[in-house]
Amino acid sequence: MKNFYQLILLLAFSLLSQAVSAQYATYLTVAKNGSGDYTSIQEAINNTKSFPDQPITIFIKKGVYEEKVRVYAWNTNLTLEGEDRENTIITWDDHFKKIDKGRNSTFLTATLELEANDCTIKNLTIRNSAGPVGQAIALTVSGDRCVVENCSILGHQDTLYCTGEGNRHYFRDCHIEGTTDFIFGNATAVFEKCTIHSLSNSFVTAASTTEHQPYGFVFLNCSLTAAEGVNECYLGRPWRAYAKTVFISCIYGPHILPAGWDNWSSTDNERTAYYAEYAPNEDLSTRVGWAKRLSRKDLKKYTSSKIFNGWTP
Repeated sequence: MKNFYQLILLLAFSLLSQAVSAQYATYLTVAKNGSGDYTSIQEAINNTKSFPDQPITIFIKKGVYEEKVRVYAWNTNLTLEGEDRENTIITWDDHFKKIDKGRNSTFLTATLELEANDCTIKNLTIRNSAGPVGQAIALTVSGDRCVVENCSILGHQDTLYCTGEGNRHYFRDCHIEGTTDFIFGNATAVFEKCTIHSLSNSFVTAASTTEHQPYGFVFLNCSLTAAEGVNECYLGRPWRAYAKTVFISCIYGPHILPAGWDNWSSTDNERTAYYAEYAPNEDLSTRVGWAKRLSRKDLKKYTSSKIFNGWTP
């Protein structure tokens, strides 16, 4: 009988040990000065549990983090939260020519790449510091159900890449700036109360929405601004034939050209791309004839529930 009880105790101890070892940290801190759990954002990400049952937050203290950061597909349910948007900065300087791996080098240039589903980024500045040297992504979002809140996303050409057919991305209270096609990709992305800032005379968006995808880029109550001397910008041009981009109740600066939209040198795109606006306080009479003007009735199609197909950010 004594041996039996010893066996039970041994088994219980073994199970308890396994349970303890199965636990994982759900809140980690990154600090440049060594006062956190890690000094590198990537190091913290690399030490989080893959496909966790519970949400994980990595809190990033103020500082300039010169590193290329990747949130892998298995880092689901993860939040990267900065201490202060203006002073918590992730920066790197990759660009097309620096990468130099063939015609698709652009997609390898991101300072921060978010591959995982169900992730949030908040209170951060994400910067590609390469300058005006060609394609240089600051942020790539390729997961589904991703939220970017109160962030500054800074670059020049191709600043923000929202990708993945059917993937849903939500940006709120963000500042996004760049030169050419600085918001691009084929994901469904909503930008609400964001500042979209043009640094040169060029194109704001370059959607590549797929043919049967009902929504592409939707801008709600955003402000479009420009640097000094910038006075000739288009709202968008179609990177692929079925590009979809809609601006609703946005405020346009004088840098937006009266035509509004460009066909990327192809009249065929005029028959397939979907560009539309609802701007009751703007004069849209000089917009290109192939763009749409939305009515109040049309706005029923642009609720979060419909755009995101049931997902609530």
